[in-house]
Amino acid sequence: MYLRCPVCHLIFVPPAYFLSPSAEKAEYDLHQNSPMDQGYRRFLSRLFEPMNERIPPQSHGLDFGSGPGPTLSLMFEEAGHTVTIYDKYYAPEVATLGQTYDFITASEVVEHLHTPQIELKQLWSALRPNGTLGIMTKLALDQAAFSRWHYKNDLTHVSFFSRETFAWLGKEWDAEIEFVGSDVTLFRKPPSLSLNEG
Repeated sequence: MYLRCPVCHLIFVPPAYFLSPSAEKAEYDLHQNSPMDQGYRRFLSRLFEPMNERIPPQSHGLDFGSGPGPTLSLMFEEAGHTVTIYDKYYAPEVATLGQTYDFITASEVVEHLHTPQIELKQLWSALRPNGTLGIMTKLALDQAAFSRWHYKNDLTHVSFFSRETFAWLGKEWDAEIEFVGSDVTLFRKPPSLSLNEG
């Protein structure tokens, strides 16, 4: 069963249909992603490359939803940045979400969020002024395409974003938003106002 928010256009699965935490983790444990896998690195480069081009040298970032084989964080570290990882099951240090970062990545994770309005707001709050939040997820299209969409068949996928959803978020956050390719969205946080600015 799927519902659609009439305001932000998020398509989502009602909580009654969520997998249990143990069943959800069992699905994630099947993932064989590794930093040694060049194909996986190429996949992540769709987010890494545009992010790395836009953030200052030696930035400090957060990889949210790093998974069982953190790789994106390693790619940023190889490029001279420092990265903290967080994952609900594999790196559940909640204190990391209370810190602030120059950039935050969320690769193939927002579709798993049970309360995206809360979790994305938390990430945005952890982003410093002028910082960049990069999200990689497949985007929902029209209703006919959604009905045939393989992406929704993964039972751990419960939140489906579209360009309209991300555009709404960008407006809510007063963010500069950029769509890169078919599945990457970048949000740039505005600079903070100094006391002298009106």
